[in-house]
Amino acid sequence: MMWEGLYALPFVLETKVIVLEYKTQELSRRALSLFAAKAERALGLSGEVNVRITSNRELQELNRRFRRKDKPTDVLSFPSAMPKLAGDIAISAEIAEANATEIGHSTETEVKILILHGLLHLAGYDHEADNGDMQARETELRQQLKLPTGLIERAHSNGQRRTAKTGTRFAPRKQQGSRK
Repeated sequence: MMWEGLYALPFVLETKVIVLEYKTQELSRRALSLFAAKAERALGLSGEVNVRITSNRELQELNRRFRRKDKPTDVLSFPSAMPKLAGDIAISAEIAEANATEIGHSTETEVKILILHGLLHLAGYDHEADNGDMQARETELRQQLKLPTGLIERAHSNGQRRTAKTGTRFAPRKQQGSRK
């Protein structure tokens, strides 16, 4: 497939920024699109971002294909090497619903947290290797965007990473200026 070498998913050709493959009454394509645009601006990320909200099954397939991990995950990010395209984010609606229920907020709020986490990965942050830079930036943006506790903070407050519930990005991005 042509897109594999660029680390972008095939759905980048769609004109919609938010693709709801998994239908739920709690998710509004418009509200999520507005949030994604606002978060992208706050982060200083340039280029189109496509967000696909889908099933555990699809996230498991993507996780297996790109990370060689045969389990679903909540969010995956695919940076793009193409101009004018920041990349793609895939989100499991089922994991978002389960996390939202466990934490006590709406599924839409959880999806927004996952979008923000994915955008940070598209901007070049990597919480597994950046000594807390991504966590600090996520916390700052969460407060600015009025979101509750984020993924990295939750993982650290639990004392360990939650299996199959943390976001991942796939390819290094060129540095886009200072992140401090």
